[in-house]
Amino acid sequence: MIRDATVRDFPRILALNGTEVHATSKMDLARLNFLDQLTRSTGYHRVAIVDDQVAAFMFAMRAGVQYINPNFSWFSERFDNFIYIDRIVVDARWAGRKIGSALYRDLFDFARTAAISHVVCEYNVVPPNPVSQAFHAKWGFREMDTQWLDDGAKRVSLQVAQI
Repeated sequence: MIRDATVRDFPRILALNGTEVHATSKMDLARLNFLDQLTRSTGYHRVAIVDDQVAAFMFAMRAGVQYINPNFSWFSERFDNFIYIDRIVVDARWAGRKIGSALYRDLFDFARTAAISHVVCEYNVVPPNPVSQAFHAKWGFREMDTQWLDDGAKRVSLQVAQI
């Protein structure tokens, strides 16, 4: 089941995010509250439930929100109508059960309903993340560019999928 995230989900969301910091970024309660508020009215903050527990979550921001992020800014300079996947985390216990695909399908449906023309995201290429690369290719994402972040510690592939 996929549904909107609630404050009751926050402890589990923080715990899940903590398991994938190497692929996403750190998030404390203040940051979670900020992202939730940023996505509450026009964006996307949903959870996937398995066995009555949050098994995954996703944040996505629409173009035009006040979000300071180098990747979001890159897309903002090039596209007027998009939704940016800030992060998605799936509990490793449920890997291979297509929970990430279910969230992406739900997000693409959300984008179509909201007349959003592009879904955009980034994933690490240094250090490499071949699982994410294969997953995004399956969803029709194409690389537009790359950029170095964190003082050259990581390089991301800036990806776009047209709706």
